[in-house]
This record gives sequence, structure tokens and C-alpha cells, in this order.
Amino acid sequence: MTAPVRFPRFFVTSPAPCPYLPGRQERKVFTELKGPGAEELNDALSRIGFRRSQTVAYRPSCTDCQACVSVRVVAGAFRPSATQRRDLRRNGDLVVTACKPWSTAEQFDLLRRYLAARHPGGGMATMDEMDFADMVEHTSVRSYVIEYREPTADGSLGKLVGACLTDQQGDGLSMVYSFYDPHHETRGGLGNFIILDHILHAQRIGLPYVYLGYWVEGSARMQYKVRYRPMERLGRDGWHAFEPDVQARAIDRLADGAARDAGVLPTKPELGSQSLGRAAADRGLAEGFPPL
Repeated sequence: MTAPVRFPRFFVTSPAPCPYLPGRQERKVFTELKGPGAEELNDALSRIGFRRSQTVAYRPSCTDCQACVSVRVVAGAFRPSATQRRDLRRNGDLVVTACKPWSTAEQFDLLRRYLAARHPGGGMATMDEMDFADMVEHTSVRSYVIEYREPTADGSLGKLVGACLTDQQGDGLSMVYSFYDPHHETRGGLGNFIILDHILHAQRIGLPYVYLGYWVEGSARMQYKVRYRPMERLGRDGWHAFEPDVQARAIDRLADGAARDAGVLPTKPELGSQSLGRAAADRGLAEGFPPL
């Protein structure tokens, strides 16, 4: 006898100030990701614009605003621009490793330096090691911390210069949160390189998409996502190609803004608290994730 289908229960948050558009209120609809069907549920919800934060899937549900638009890069058709090729060349020697979703003091130290430079006074500025461990380790789906390290002559563990909390879904890679060394003297474009590396890795393993979260037109710190083409965005009737002329204008506005303000910031995840993760000696290549 077939077991009955159990549909998830959805909840709505109370209105709160929008972190992206001044003067507006945000509201989210969310559900728990738990049980043996958590991965399948997360995959299905991601296709209709949900994002994962720990063991919760959420999406905006604002009453008077539709500015948050889910976007994903079409990995198989992606071709890097001249600037993106330059970022790939100057960072192509980095050693990339898919690690189990266990937090480390080294990762947290890099995150703190990143936040101090890119998010001073932001919502994550006060997070501690327990918050970071919760962000990384509280997951009910296939998650990895992708580490980017400088090469060494003897093959030992090099300096950590970038990392990304990444989910592997049935149809793509979902970049939950990335951070990097904001003051590296010789490695420009680290943030772009991490996204490019995910796109190229999706190509290699045959996954069609890389999910970048929400693009918010009018929010300067969310504009960096439009650099990657071709891109699709989610509308009321499903996913559609980002119109080339509209995306080109958005990229032009981003270039103009970059001349005035060099900082671009990623989506802020929801955080909780938990004890710090395991020792670095317990880390290793995560099972199931194809070699990078």
C-alpha cells in the first residue's frame, strides 16, 4: 500500500524593513526541510524561487513589491566575457576542494575579514563562531563548502582565499553564500572567479544551471549577478531568458556604479546558533561530489 503524500506546511513572517530597498517592507513565506524527502522538496521549491537557509526554504512574499527576482545562469551555454576570462587566468592556479559542510576557524576568520570590508555594520557583522557553524552545518540536503586555496610548492595546504557554501541540486548548483579575501594584493576578481568556477564545474558534470539567488533591480549591492550570460529569471509563468538588451543595460549600470563604489555584496542568509564545528583534521573531500 502506497504511503500518503505529506505536503509541507508553509508559514509567513511578519513584515520587517527590507534590507535591499529603503522604505519598503519585506515578508517571507517559508517551510521546513526535514525528513527523508528534504532534498526532493528543496529541489522542487528551488525551481519556483525558494532559497535554502539552514533547514528552511524561503522566498519573498511581499504584499506591494515584486523587486526580488530569482535568477540562474544557463551553464551549458555560458561563454565568459573578456573581463571574466582575465579573472579566470589570474586565479586559475587556485586549488579547489569540495569539503564536507563542517565549519572551521580558518573559514570563520576569512568570513570576518570579508564582512568587515564588504558589510561593515550589516546584519551579519555581529555573527560569532556558533552562528557561522549553524549556517554551514545545519543542512538537510547535499551541501559542501568549496574552498579556494593558494598553491604551495610542496603540495601542503595553502592559504585559504575564498570559500562558498554550495548545495548540489538535481538540476544545478545553488550558491548559498560566498566570501573571499577582500584585501589580497595580487588576486583581483576573487568573487567573480568563485561564481565562474561554479558555472564551469556545472558544465563539466552536466548540470544545466547555477542558481545565484535573487536579483533586486534598484539595489546596488545585488547587481553583480547580472554579469553572467545567458541568464534566466523567474516570472509568474515560469523561467524565461533574461532579455539580452535588458541585461546589457543592467550590466552597463553596474559598470557605472562600480566606478563610484567598488563594493558588491551577496545575499544575507538567515542565521541561528549552534556549537562550533569539528576540528579541521576531521575535514576532507565530501562524498558524492564529483572532483573539482
